[in-house]
Amino acid sequence: MNEPAAGRGTSGGPGRATERAGDASRGRPLGEVAGAFGDLGTLLPHTIGAITVAGLAPHGVLLGFGAFLIGTGLFYRLPIAVQPMKAVSAVILTTGLGAGEVAAAGLVLGLMVLVLGATNAIGWLARLIPQSVTAGLQLGLGLAMGVLGLQLMADVPWLGGLVLVVLLILMRVPRCPAAPLVLLLAIGAGSVAGLVELPAGLSLAWQWPALVLPSWADLPRALEQAVVPQLPLTVTNALIVTAILARSLFPDTAARASERNLALSTGAANLLLAPFGALPMCHGAGGLQAQYRFGARTGAAPVILGAILLIIGLGFAADAAALLAVIPMAAIGALLLVSGADLALSRRLFDARPSCWPVIGACAAATVMVNPAVGLALGWVLELIRRPLVQALGNRLRID
Repeated sequence: MNEPAAGRGTSGGPGRATERAGDASRGRPLGEVAGAFGDLGTLLPHTIGAITVAGLAPHGVLLGFGAFLIGTGLFYRLPIAVQPMKAVSAVILTTGLGAGEVAAAGLVLGLMVLVLGATNAIGWLARLIPQSVTAGLQLGLGLAMGVLGLQLMADVPWLGGLVLVVLLILMRVPRCPAAPLVLLLAIGAGSVAGLVELPAGLSLAWQWPALVLPSWADLPRALEQAVVPQLPLTVTNALIVTAILARSLFPDTAARASERNLALSTGAANLLLAPFGALPMCHGAGGLQAQYRFGARTGAAPVILGAILLIIGLGFAADAAALLAVIPMAAIGALLLVSGADLALSRRLFDARPSCWPVIGACAAATVMVNPAVGLALGWVLELIRRPLVQALGNRLRID
């Protein structure tokens, strides 16, 4: 199972060039500031939806993200992302979950992921996944990010296209904080066009979130609608693929970002913060790639974003939704499109053997059309079929 099905890469490959460029820019303050905003494409839509549509308390939601981001940056010292658990968030926004049910989902998922890390079962599982399947997961996740980006850009095509063009130009300028600059451009253009409304006045008022303690009655619905669909996604994208991507981007410094540690930090954060009204949270490969793509090379990027969210959540809770909503979703879509393309075009994809391409393609397609857990299972099965076929064909050619 551990055969390097998608190759280990060569010194001249695109991944190696990226790694050398990343190491050369390590520690640049502007890069950390720019990278801090790289993953807003995932964070903002779910956060704004949870506050405005589902009615969750903004100070609890933003406290959770802020505290987890700061802790993540300080512990890993890498731009490891913190994201909402997407399956749980989708249920909250569509069928609706109460605050107690959201807290119950966060506590149960936190406990289960913590056990995976404490027993190192997650490390055992990661070692069984062939690299062809990993390449397919990265390709599928990147494509899914790109598709979502295009959908968001389509809401206001002219603004999304403008932001994308300016973003691609600024990314070619050395040491230019492209992401925050294009977001400021989008806010200004959206305000002039009447697409966004800047808050007329902000009220500074310290507000600590109240405890949200679930009851036993909250547990059945939380398990059925949130925990069961979310756990496979967390294991694949938030733990396994994130750890693999961290080792690829930071080969010399990513030892701490192991599958086991990512599981432990995810589990501990949810257990500690869910009772304060936080959304269930996890790490994410797409978020790591996004922050890296826009300049982040250390843990300063998540600390910067975490501090901003804490200030908004605890100091301006009444205006939190309005403050977050000033960034047009079309601009967020442009960030997602660029980051998704970067994640999809991984070194493993370019170094893959031709016999691995069907496995990679099927795994990516299942990831986009269903979810990463289905992509993982399908890729695993196809890889089990591929290997004996390749060996049998090789033996036949040698005999002939």
